[in-house]
Amino acid sequence: MAKQQVTVPDIGGAEGAEVIEILVAVGESVSLDQSLIVLESDKASMEIPSSSGGVVAEILVTIGQELSEGAPIVVLDVEGETAAAQPEPAAGETKAVAASPAPAEVSPPTVKESADGDIVVDRMVCVPDIGTDEPVEVIELSVGVGDNVLEGDSLLVLESDKASMEVPAPFSGVVLRILVGEGDSVREGHEILVLGAVAPDNAAPAARVPSPQAKTAKRPTPAVASDPAISKPSSTAPAPDKGASYAGPAVRKLAREFGIDIQAVQASGPRGRLLKEDLHAYAKKALSGGAPAATAGVGIPAVPEIDFSRFGEIEVVARSKMDKVTAANLQRSWLNVPHVTQFDDADITDMEAFRGSMKSEAEKRGARLTPMPFLLKACAVALRDNPKFRSSLTDHGENLAYKQYTHIGMAVDTPAGLVVPVLRDVDKKTLWELADEVIDLATRARDRKLKPAQMQGGCFTISSLGGIGGQGFTPIVNAPEVGILGVSRAATKPVWNGSEFAPRKMLPLSLSYDHRVINGGDAGRFLTQLVELLSDIRKLML
Repeated sequence: MAKQQVTVPDIGGAEGAEVIEILVAVGESVSLDQSLIVLESDKASMEIPSSSGGVVAEILVTIGQELSEGAPIVVLDVEGETAAAQPEPAAGETKAVAASPAPAEVSPPTVKESADGDIVVDRMVCVPDIGTDEPVEVIELSVGVGDNVLEGDSLLVLESDKASMEVPAPFSGVVLRILVGEGDSVREGHEILVLGAVAPDNAAPAARVPSPQAKTAKRPTPAVASDPAISKPSSTAPAPDKGASYAGPAVRKLAREFGIDIQAVQASGPRGRLLKEDLHAYAKKALSGGAPAATAGVGIPAVPEIDFSRFGEIEVVARSKMDKVTAANLQRSWLNVPHVTQFDDADITDMEAFRGSMKSEAEKRGARLTPMPFLLKACAVALRDNPKFRSSLTDHGENLAYKQYTHIGMAVDTPAGLVVPVLRDVDKKTLWELADEVIDLATRARDRKLKPAQMQGGCFTISSLGGIGGQGFTPIVNAPEVGILGVSRAATKPVWNGSEFAPRKMLPLSLSYDHRVINGGDAGRFLTQLVELLSDIRKLML
C-alpha cells in the first residue's frame, strides 16, 4: 500500500469555497471519480471527485473549512508501488490549505554606524508578489513606529476583491517609518515602511562603513530609532489603532448585503477580526430592537421577527448557502435597478410543428430538441440588432460597456436553489449544438457540478417557467445585465386571422429591463422582433 494525497482540483477560480458536506469516512473504500466532499462558493456548490481509487486513510478537512485549488482533502491507501505518494507533514507542522504569503520585498540597504558603534542597516520594505497587478487596499496596520518585529511577523493586512492577506516582515528589526495608511491602495513593489536592524558582521560588505567598535551584532532595540531624521513618522501614516477591527472579503460582502456598518459591530475573532457570526448576532439583535436596523443604510425598515411557534407546531430548516446568496443578489438587484416589465405573446404554432417534425432526427442524434434552443437563437438575433440589451453600466453609471459577445444565461431550478449557467457565443452555434448544451448545463446544475466560470459572463438571461405553468410573471434583472426574458407556459388560444378565429399556440413572454439603460422604445423594438422571430423561425436564418 502507498499513500496518496487527493487535493482540490481546478474549481474555476473560486476562492474560499466552503466544505458543506463530507461524503466518505476513514476506512471506506472509494473508486476513481467517486465524490469525496461537497464545496460551496458564493455562486455554486460542487462535488469533488477522487483522483484515484483506494481506502481513505485520513480526512484532512472539516465541515465549514474554506478551501481553494490545490488544498489537500484526504489521504488514500492505494494499491501498487507506483502510486504517487506525497510526503506527510513533519511532526508539529500544519497541513497548509493555501501557500503562505511571500515575505515582503526589500530595497538595497542603507548602512550606517550608530552612536554605540553598531552597524545599522535601514531597508525599505515593499509590497511582495500578491498575485495581481490590480491595486489592493491596506485594511490594517499591524505595527507602529518604534515597534520591534521578528522575521515573519505581520506588518500590515491587504485586501483585494477576492482575498485578504498579511504581509510578513522579511527580517527582524525596528519599525523606523511607516509610509502607508489604512485605506491606501497599493500594488506590488509599493513602499510600505522602513525597518532598521543591527547588521551581522557579513551584512552588505560593499556598502558597510568600517568601524573598529563594531565587533558583534546586537539585537535591535527602539534606541536605533533615536535619530530624529530617521524616526520621524510619515504624516500620512498614523500609528494603527490597536483596538480597530478588520474583516475579510466574505465578511465585508455579507455586511454590504445586510446593510450593516462594520464599524458598529463588536468583533470577536482573533486580533479583532470581524467574523460572519458577529454580523449574524448583530442582525439578530437589530431585529429584536436591540440595535440599529440592519437595513437602515438604505432607509428600509426591517421585517420584524415573529415567533411562529406561538400559533402552532413549526419546523425550522436551515437555508442552503446558495439559497441565501441568490436571495441577497435578487434583493440587491431589486433595490438598485428600476424595473419595468413589458408583455407579449408569440405565436409558436409553426415553430412547434417544425420541432415535432424533427423528433426522429433528434432521436438519431441522441439529442432532445426543446423550445429553449429556439428561444436562445431568437434572443441572440434580437440582441445583435438591439445592442443596448448587451450593455452594462460602468464607472458608477457614467459609461455603458457594449459587449461584443453573445453569452446568455439560463435560469435552472435545482434542489439547492436557483442557478444560472451561461451558454457562450449563442449566435455562433447551431440549434443542435445548443440543444446538447442546454441539457448538459441543466444536468450539471441539478447534480451540483457547475464550476463558477460556467455561471459568469452572461449579457442577458432567460427564465422559463413553461414546464411549471402560469400566464406571466415579472422576472428580476440579473444585474449587472440590463434585461431578462420570462417565459411562461404556451397555450392554444383562438386568434383572429382577419376572417375567422383560428386555434394558435401562443407563448406568453415577459421582458424586464433596467430603465436606467433601456427605455420603452428600446424594449418595444426588442420584444416585437423576438415575437416575429419565434412566429416565423425562417427569419432566424436572415
